[in-house]
Amino acid sequence: MSAQIGATVATVGWVVRGIFRKKLGTFAGVALAVMTLGGCSVPLAPLVGTDPADPGAKVAGVGYRSTIAPYASLRPTTPSSWKEQNQSVTPSPKSGHEH
Repeated sequence: MSAQIGATVATVGWVVRGIFRKKLGTFAGVALAVMTLGGCSVPLAPLVGTDPADPGAKVAGVGYRSTIAPYASLRPTTPSSWKEQNQSVTPSPKSGHEH
């Protein structure tokens, strides 16, 4: 059984090495062609407007906006008594009326 596994590993290794050599040769050829022809390319269109490398160029102003400006802490507070809570939401009694 181990001889069969060894033969399989050797065969797979041989195939992988062959593929890698072909792919490596192709990659090296393409890389060489790109580097050679890279100098022959047409220059890009010139920049429109001011040169970004010019330190004296006019630029738009920079403003500051806080990302947490409307923040208000909503931490839990201690509960108030139920009588105070009820009195704060009950309507005021009307004068002259009895229940």
